[in-house]
Amino acid sequence: MRTTKILSFGSMALLAAAFFSCRSAGKNDPGTVYMPDMAYSRAVETYADHSHLKDAGINYDATPVAGTVKRGDILGGFNLPMDKAGDTTNYIASKAIANPLPPLTATETIEAARLYKINCGICHGEKLDGNGPLYKGGEGPYPAKPATLVGDAKYEAMPAGQMMYSLTYGKNLMGSYAAQLSTKQRWMIIHYIKSVQPGASKPAATAPAADSTKATK
Repeated sequence: MRTTKILSFGSMALLAAAFFSCRSAGKNDPGTVYMPDMAYSRAVETYADHSHLKDAGINYDATPVAGTVKRGDILGGFNLPMDKAGDTTNYIASKAIANPLPPLTATETIEAARLYKINCGICHGEKLDGNGPLYKGGEGPYPAKPATLVGDAKYEAMPAGQMMYSLTYGKNLMGSYAAQLSTKQRWMIIHYIKSVQPGASKPAATAPAADSTKATK
């Protein structure tokens, strides 16, 4: 009986030591990983922590290879780097970057308008008047009025490249939309904004499909 009690106390002491040693390392820390290649995926995974790979001497880089373009996107869409804090060199330089996409067709304009409403309309409003649901004439949850894209000479005169800089990296209280929208989609939205602003050219009309039911002479 005495031997059993000693073993029981010994087992409890080992369990307690293991429990507190795990807690001291942090509840999210897995401790020592002997096979990091099996424990951590090298694939790009959202919110994955790859810091342990670097600690284990494994060079992991989740960024795309320089010069590559993801499927469906456009080459050389916007290569200007983000300015460092307090610097505006590249933001100013972005004025010289033209929209690489040709004018949108009527069908493409519909898609661009849809993308605008989903990603931009909540702040800038469906009418591009800065009166989206988050502002709502000052009655919404957002206290400061977003940029008035139609009706404010500043934004009507803003070059497409500078709009692209803001969409890609964010500007003032506006965050980056590079994760939500591809490079091509961002340029499409800018085309749409410019087409709605005064003095803009309208999208090219889509040619109607030929009626195969009509007999030809």
